[in-house]
Amino acid sequence: MLVERHAYTERIMLFHDTDLVKVVTGIRRCGKSSLLQLVQNVLLSEGKRPDQIAAVNLESRKVQISDDRELYSYFKNRANKLNDRLYVFIDEIQRIKGWHDVVNALRVDLDCDIYVTGSNAFLLSSDIATYLSGRYVEVNVLPLAFCEYLDFCGITFDDGSDVAIDSDGRLVTFDSIFERFMHFGGMPALASLTTTQEQQFQYMKSLYDTIMVRDVLDRERHASERRISDPDLLRRIADYLADNIGNLLSMNRIAHALVANGEKVSDKTVAAYVKTLQDAYLFYECRRFDLRGKGLLKVNPKTYLSDIGLRRWLLNGRSYDTGRIFENLVYLQLLYEGYAVEVGKLYEKEIDFVATHEDERVYIQVADNIYDESTLKRELAPLESIRDSYPKRLIVRTGTASQGINGIRVVSARDFFVDRQLV
Repeated sequence: MLVERHAYTERIMLFHDTDLVKVVTGIRRCGKSSLLQLVQNVLLSEGKRPDQIAAVNLESRKVQISDDRELYSYFKNRANKLNDRLYVFIDEIQRIKGWHDVVNALRVDLDCDIYVTGSNAFLLSSDIATYLSGRYVEVNVLPLAFCEYLDFCGITFDDGSDVAIDSDGRLVTFDSIFERFMHFGGMPALASLTTTQEQQFQYMKSLYDTIMVRDVLDRERHASERRISDPDLLRRIADYLADNIGNLLSMNRIAHALVANGEKVSDKTVAAYVKTLQDAYLFYECRRFDLRGKGLLKVNPKTYLSDIGLRRWLLNGRSYDTGRIFENLVYLQLLYEGYAVEVGKLYEKEIDFVATHEDERVYIQVADNIYDESTLKRELAPLESIRDSYPKRLIVRTGTASQGINGIRVVSARDFFVDRQLV
């Protein structure tokens, strides 16, 4: 049974029946294939006939398509049988060398509307994007947001309530479900109240191994210039990044840490390996924005995991650190809501997130708790130093405070993740 993911289907359907190719990207197993099926269901509900929809998953053994010519011929033959528009769905299109030529040819030769998915950012690197010449729109899909996780688990919190009833009729609290979400993450296959840690670890190992083989090593074998030659080094750098989510990223610092463990690695090599992990959507880079200079800073971004459940597996359960995990989840929620997110820098102070959407901007601090008065003052200080009139928010996992402190609104985790209150 497919569970709706309305935020993404709505973003995709904004561009249906246009000349733009809809490119759905994201980490493996985050639900891209299911999302294509949901889009197909929307098209059918709008009156499109089943024979107008042609869908292939290039990683399925049932699909006997091995190169660009066969891929083009498949859809050309389907279109020849119609007097109407053909809706083309291609899953994991990066498996076909020269896929961009096929997509361009289909656009030119057929009356069709095209939707594709890919599990590697190399799909839309500057070179390949040139082939599409701006004739595409990207929809980046994340693992489940908390509101989607609740849907998958069959839980609904009424307005203002911290208590709900699960599908088996048992009472559950927001704190208990959110703690589970922090533990297991948002991969759809693990979105269940019965998932165990052993199941999570086996699943995450399989996911990581699949990404390394299909999205990293396969690509490197066909690349004109190889960036990655040591899978073990790649894993160690992934471990380092997972352990340091929310910290300023320095390639030199990672290289020095590896040297301390007996390896000699240059900062350029580290940068290439970090870029590879980001290209596979394991990590996202959050750049820094100088609020005084009004420009992006090229050095010391932060990185966050695309799914927090990966952190527990990568670190073999040895590091929990709820503060960093909570900050990572706030970052992912902001992306889910459609914000562009940067780290704010104002003189020597740092603002956790500057979230922008069109003409809207919100300054955000994130705190695991504010039980201590000194902690509350420390978290408010960067926001209080900002002199413009954009909204300022402090998002807290536990603890309460006045709804307005010097014009700064304190937002609880429940209100932020369930009611999706920010502005």
